[in-house]
Amino acid sequence: MSSEIPKGNELVRRGLKFSQLRLLAALRETGQIGAAAAHVGMTQPAASRLLSQLEAMIGTPLYARHSRGIALTEAGSVLADQAMTTLRGLDQAAEKMAQLRGGTRGHVRIGSVTGPSLELLLPVLREARLAFPEVEVTVRVETSDRLAEALLADDLDFYIGRIPDGADARPFAIDMIGAEPISLLVRLDHPLVNRQNITLEECLSYDWVMQPPGGLLRRTAETYLLERGHALPRRVIGTTSILFTLALINETNAVAPLARAVAQFFIERAALGSRLEVLPAAMDMAVKDFGLVRRADDDPRPVTDRILNLLRAHAAKRGQQTG
Repeated sequence: MSSEIPKGNELVRRGLKFSQLRLLAALRETGQIGAAAAHVGMTQPAASRLLSQLEAMIGTPLYARHSRGIALTEAGSVLADQAMTTLRGLDQAAEKMAQLRGGTRGHVRIGSVTGPSLELLLPVLREARLAFPEVEVTVRVETSDRLAEALLADDLDFYIGRIPDGADARPFAIDMIGAEPISLLVRLDHPLVNRQNITLEECLSYDWVMQPPGGLLRRTAETYLLERGHALPRRVIGTTSILFTLALINETNAVAPLARAVAQFFIERAALGSRLEVLPAAMDMAVKDFGLVRRADDDPRPVTDRILNLLRAHAAKRGQQTG
């Protein structure tokens, strides 16, 4: 068996020059050596010399002269076609790199807790899709604990949420946005809908659907009730699934404390065919402030900055509306 290693890039190894590719592509377009030479910025003698060197390298004529200029041979046409393809590919690569530098192309990995994903991220992505169609976005909706882990593992570029309780805050940087209001959501024909001056005691007489014990939204709801002298719900169905929560309150008389942005999204758009209503109770319930969380030592890429700035603009509008 031969020990010789096959070699690629044969023409490059023989000394193919980029200027020869440019000249051959121009020759294809102009049909004249003088015009091709002027197009690439060289003298005609220099162009003739480069073409002669290229023919010697290939081992076959690349063009034939006639009264009106030159005509490419079959070999010349093959090489000229490849030269044009190569040059066009390099131009496209240069354009893409310029877009990367300018933040109009690239991939952004975003995490978000549920409420802000609908209130802030959804309209921003709709705007970004129109303004920066070459930007690819991946969205991960989780709790802040899991999003923080993903951020520190470099699986996310940033997330919308909170720095987890008890976590070392030094690896994080956060642009605060504000509190996340909570609403008590029920089905449209729930017995408490359209009742005047309902109380939390009346709400607590029904099943509640909440996160499993320890979840931030559940802790917020339980703290809110206890601080106001109420007992906790007697029967709680625990789930992390928003979809299952919505399905359950659609089919039963259960009450679900959910981010107000989630409630409004499904009510205002009749999303997923839901028929839901917010109870006029505990209207001041809110989860602690959230924000745009990044790695403290990270210098965001231009494309990430583009999305972050859109989110900051929408967050500022949100602050004006709620302020």
